[in-house]
Order: sequence, then structure tokens, then C-alpha cells
Amino acid sequence: MDVNLIGVPLFYGSDKKGVDLGPDKLRENNIINVIESNHHKIYDLGNLYVPKVAAENKYLTNADMKYLAPIVEVNNNLAQQVYTSLKSNCFPFIVGGDHSLGMGSIAGASKYYKNLAVIWVDAHGDINTDKTSDTGNVHGMPLAASMGIGSKDLTDIFYAGIKVKPENVFIIGARSLDKGEQALTNEKKLNVYSTKDVAEKGIKPILDEIYNKLLYSNVDAVHLSFDIDCLDPSFVPGTGTPVSDGMNVDDAKYLIKYLFETNMIKSMDLVEFNTLLDKGDTTTRLVLDLVNWTFKYM
Repeated sequence: MDVNLIGVPLFYGSDKKGVDLGPDKLRENNIINVIESNHHKIYDLGNLYVPKVAAENKYLTNADMKYLAPIVEVNNNLAQQVYTSLKSNCFPFIVGGDHSLGMGSIAGASKYYKNLAVIWVDAHGDINTDKTSDTGNVHGMPLAASMGIGSKDLTDIFYAGIKVKPENVFIIGARSLDKGEQALTNEKKLNVYSTKDVAEKGIKPILDEIYNKLLYSNVDAVHLSFDIDCLDPSFVPGTGTPVSDGMNVDDAKYLIKYLFETNMIKSMDLVEFNTLLDKGDTTTRLVLDLVNWTFKYM
């Protein structure tokens, strides 16, 4: 398969330096060779341009959301690249960077596919809005925005309107939902599977349930957004918002293998790898192992 590697060196959504260094750290450690070794043709499109904004100006364009203007700019540009990749019959593989980039990748994919589904693998729901967020960190808002919920600045990235219907959203690994996120989950009857669910039910029955719902909904494609903090912090010290009692590596690998073997995954994010928090390149090695695993089953 032809793969477009798109680096997004963005930390504004998390407001924590180090996650912006992820794309280049992985390039330095031969991510290109890892993907090519699985018989794919890869085109490295480089890193998206991220405007420089001083920390004291983080609320300059919005009092409730940090670094709003550059986040919107980067996501609009990312959406265009993802859309162009799909039009060129390539697989967009988006490497972050923080999870605020999910708005752009989903917007680009949903412009191309009429009935998109999103599988969001994350310790967090990322379904806050500017009204419910305690931090103002936009990396806690991208999935809500993609469902058309929240500030128009975010919901209208790339084009106005809903990018993915709530019934086509599946969150796996969540174990840290804020009060507003819990309310939205109940209101929209979102498909949320916690790590407790994974431990008690098993990852396969959960994925079987999701797959059957995808078939029933006649989706055209699935965007997989994989935040490494879905894993237990003992495996990934290099991530900015760790939450205890995370998924184990075997379950994460099974999830990736299962989903790619459905042939429904047409684009993917890999986010929240913070190089400055890593210990002895532990996270670097695991992330590259997961990349190798992903493209082995693509």
C-alpha cells in the first residue's frame, strides 16, 4: 500500500512541550524503514508548519481555549493533506503531536468518505468543550468538535458541520472522563469501553460488538485515532497525561491487528508521544514496535 506519513509537531493542544518532538524523534529512529520493511511504499510528506506563539499569548485569541488560532490553522492544513492523500489512493498516517490534531484528520477523512466512523483509543474521552473544560487545553476537545459539539471555531474546521455522527464513534480505553464528558456520553449514548470493560469482558468481544455495529451502520470507512496514553503508564512513561490502570500491550496489539484485518481502517493518528518525558527511550521503542505491528497487518 502507498502510505503518506504526515508529521504534526503540535504541542499547543496539550500545552506541554515535548510532544511536538515526536515526529522527528521517530524519523531519527527509522520509522520509515519500519514501515517499508512491511512491503509498503511510503512517502514522507514532512511536518506541517506550526506557527510560533509565545506562552504569554496563549489566550490571545480566546479566553477559554489556549492557542486557538494556531490550532485551527494547523488542523485546517492537516485536513487538506488527509483529504488529498485519500484522493490519491494513499493511506494517511498522521504522527503527532498532541491529540488536538484529531480534528483535522477526521475532517479530511470525512470530506472524502460520506459515512465515516471513528475509533478513538485513549485514556480520555476528549469530548470536552470550551464550556466544560477545566484546563482550556484543546487536546481534550477534538472528538466533541468532530461530532459538531462545542465552539464553532473547532466544529467548522475544513468545512462547516458534523464530521462524524455520535453513533459512529467508539471510544476504547477511557478511564478519565470529566463531569461534562460523562454528561455528554449519557446524552448522546456514546459507545464507550473503559479499561475496566476491557479487563472484564475481554478485548475480542468488545471489538466484535464494534465491528457488528459498523456493519449495521454501513460505514464507508473507519478512522483510527490511537493515543499512546491508552496504555498503562508503566509501558509508556513518555506521555503527557498518564492515567493508571491502562491497557496492556498485548490487548493494544490485538486491537490493532483485529481492526486492520477488517479492511475498514483507511486513516490513522498516532499521538501524545512526549519525548522529553521518556525514560531511556522506552516509549520510543514501544511506539516503533506498535508502528511495525500496524503496518504488518495493514
